[in-house]
This record gives sequence, structure tokens and C-alpha cells, in this order.
Amino acid sequence: MTDAIYKTLDRAYMVNWLERLLDCPSPSGYCMQITEMLRAEAERLGYASETTPKGNVIVTVKGQKEGPSIGLTAHVDTLGAMVRSIKSGGTLRMTPIGGYAMQTVEGEYCRVHTRDGRVYEGTVLSTKPSVHVHSDAREWKRDEENMEIRLDEDVRSKEDAAALGIAPGDFISWDPRTRIYPNGWIKSRHLDDKAAVAALFGVLEWFKRTGGTPLRTLRLVFSTYEEVGHGAAWVPTDIEEMIAVDMGALGDDLSGTERDVSICAKDSSGPYDYGMTTRLVALAKREGIGHAVDIYPHYGSDATAALRGGANIRAALIGPGVHASHGMERTHADAIVGTATLLTAYVTDRP
Repeated sequence: MTDAIYKTLDRAYMVNWLERLLDCPSPSGYCMQITEMLRAEAERLGYASETTPKGNVIVTVKGQKEGPSIGLTAHVDTLGAMVRSIKSGGTLRMTPIGGYAMQTVEGEYCRVHTRDGRVYEGTVLSTKPSVHVHSDAREWKRDEENMEIRLDEDVRSKEDAAALGIAPGDFISWDPRTRIYPNGWIKSRHLDDKAAVAALFGVLEWFKRTGGTPLRTLRLVFSTYEEVGHGAAWVPTDIEEMIAVDMGALGDDLSGTERDVSICAKDSSGPYDYGMTTRLVALAKREGIGHAVDIYPHYGSDATAALRGGANIRAALIGPGVHASHGMERTHADAIVGTATLLTAYVTDRP
């Protein structure tokens, strides 16, 4: 990669900021703490932000030229769950937030966040959790009605759990189990999409430290409902081009890897803008960024939500490659820095 951008981005800043983001619970609809983190960090870097009525954070970076803005979006909300009901024995039935396979959370540690601010820990289990007890434990279908949360409290009845302040509608977050290694590998839940958030802040930090300015005004939109389909359904009307920055899907006939920047040409909503995608590919080649152009048949993004919401924009989709999405995910710091490099090239080098 060229020294001009890649080697001047602060890799350690992005990785350290990612670790902080991963440590903050933020299932869709429960993003109050993490959006405060975003606003505080943007302010520390010298950038103003605003919060939309539904909780999205928008950071604006003034450009050199007048005219339409470029939007960069990433989502801070994650998969999670909500208490559906308290069962007679004091365990909790849950309802999922986001689209994941139930077996990917079996055995996971979790936190229950009550409406009055208390937090309790627990474990997600099937209702037949032991092969020593249940002859059909292995075959027992892992779906919502056959899963429950065992609380790490002295509860033996519905009344015991209710006495803790737990009630239907309380949010449940998963333990991210983050591991960051010196060789650059990063494994954790919720790299979708906090790895992309880290890349966007890497761009902001680069502008602040170098004194650089984008050619056109940037609107960085950090959404809070992407996992449930309407994260960036509304975007500022001055945005003409929008790049959704989200995790790159890997596997099957896809050519990307965890060290690459994925450039999505088409997902479940249809093809992305031809001109934007072509320019992103050209810039990735010019900058020497490891990248892959792929098709995601089972995928939607914040750009999808914006277009379906009626936004009159051109849109593209890129992001760091993430293996085992919506499960025990893994990426590499190279992909995060590569994503920040490509974005920086795009917003500073428009013809």
C-alpha cells in the first residue's frame, strides 16, 4: 500500500477504539451508552455531532467545496434479545433482536438490563441442556421456544425473578468475548459492525491529526437500528452519495478474506451504483489495498434502508472481511485499516 494514506493512519487507535466499542452493550434499541461514547470521542477529535430523534449520531466534517455531501454510514447496534416472559421456574424466555441462528448463542453468557438500570448475568441454554439427563438433548431443536436464560441469581420461581426487577421487555446483551492478538487477528461478537465504526473513526482521527480536509462535506451517520432493518432509513437530504461501511461476508463462492476490504457489487436489494463501485475498485488497486468484489445474496445494509426509505442517492457498500457473521466472528486489523484507507482515498481524491 502507498505510504500517503495507509502508513499514516493510526492502526493502534482504531484497534483500541474497537475494543472499547465491543465492550459496550448495544443491542438494537439499547444504544444510549454507546452513542454517548461516539459523541464524546467525536468531540475530543474536534468534530460536532447531532443525534436524530430515533438515536442515530451524525458527525459532520466540512469539505473544501460547496455542494452535495458524501455520506458514510456504519451501525453501532448489534444482535441481542429481549425478555419475552419469565417462566415458572425463574428462567427467562427470550425473543431475538436481529437475524441470527439460535444455535450461535447456545451456551453464551449474557446480561439482562432492567428498566431501572440493574444488570444481571446469565447463560443462554436449551430447555434440555444436559446429555446426562435428556436422551434427546442432541436432537432437541434450537428455536426460540426451546431456549431460555438461566440467571446467576438465587431464583427458583417467577416471583423470585420478578423481585429482582426483571420484566418482559428488558434488553439482553451477549458477552462479546473479545480477543485481540499481537499478530493482528481480532475475534469477537459484534465485529458486525463495530469494526467498521472503528474504521470510520480512524478516518476522523486522520483528518484531525494531519489537518486534512475532504473535498466535499462528509456526513458520518452512525445508526442504531440496522440489525432490524431501518437503521439509516432517513439520511440528511444534502447527501448525494452514500457508502455503507459494514462487514464483508465470507464463504461459499465469495472471494474475500478476513484481511481484505470487501466491495459489494450486489446484495439482496439489488446492484449498488456502478460508478461508485467502479471508482472504489480503482482506488483499492491504486492504493494497493487487499480487496475483493463480491455478491451477498443474503444481506442488506444501511444503504438498503436509505434507498427503500426513499433517499435520492447513489450508494455503495464496502467493509472489512468478517468470518462467521452473526456468530463467533473474526477479522484482521489489516482489513480495518484497509477500509479506512479506501474511504480516505475516496473522500479526498474525487475527480
